[in-house]
Amino acid sequence: MADVYEEIRKGERGAWVSIVAYLLLSALKLVSGYLFASSALLADGFNNLTDIVASVAVLIGLRISQKPPDSDHAYGHFRAETVAALIASFIMAMVGIQIIVETTRTLFNGSKSEPPNLWSAGVAIICAIGMLGVYAFNRKLANQINNKALMAAAKDNLSDSLVSIGAAVGIIGAQFGLPWLDIVAAFAVGIIICKTAWDIFKDSTYSLTDGFDQSQLMDLRSTISRIPGVEGIKDVKARVHGNYVLVDVVIDVDANLTIIEGHQICDDIEELMKKDYNIMQVQVHIEPKNETLMAVERQ
Repeated sequence: MADVYEEIRKGERGAWVSIVAYLLLSALKLVSGYLFASSALLADGFNNLTDIVASVAVLIGLRISQKPPDSDHAYGHFRAETVAALIASFIMAMVGIQIIVETTRTLFNGSKSEPPNLWSAGVAIICAIGMLGVYAFNRKLANQINNKALMAAAKDNLSDSLVSIGAAVGIIGAQFGLPWLDIVAAFAVGIIICKTAWDIFKDSTYSLTDGFDQSQLMDLRSTISRIPGVEGIKDVKARVHGNYVLVDVVIDVDANLTIIEGHQICDDIEELMKKDYNIMQVQVHIEPKNETLMAVERQ
């Protein structure tokens, strides 16, 4: 369990890197967007503001997740980061919808807009390169500690880099007699924000309602069935608890086994699940195999 909490503490580094990067980049984009009259760059800057909220939510969740189990939370507080991500998705969706509404109103109000200053495209490209660096750092760290929340944050970093590239394309296109292209790029940024918010919401609610990938469940079942002493598998359940997996399994064993032998099979299952699948906790219930039990009763 100590290793689990140590990995969470390492994950905080990635959250802090994202927060600092988003603070700097959002400030740069918003100031440049106003100075250079770029709707796309302004929308990208507001996008990064929502990302600050999401990163702070991840950081708070990681902090709460480190609290040890207590009388009210026997499995610990690992789901705190999932709840925080769910809250962040609502905030991101509100900002995305606001950008879409404002850019739509601007696009159809009939007024002519001047193309943004070309310097704003340079700012967008520089920010895209910087965010790619943050993505690479968080992705590497997430792989090292096997942290799904940090990997999701890394993917968000990558999407933000792509958004900045899209903003740059819109700004450059506006220089060729298409000033509305900058506004369209801002609209696209709003769509991307809403799409990211929806993905976070969907993943969070799936985890909080104990959803689990059936293909992974079949892999677990297949692995358990090959362990010596396992005569059959009656049931396998799994659920995600924060970044970790909890598994409950019911197996059939030879009715003539001693308690020590049955306990050893349980230990073998637990060790293999933790080694091969990084599963935090495995609950194994053994039952005597029906055919063997009937033979014993007949004697």
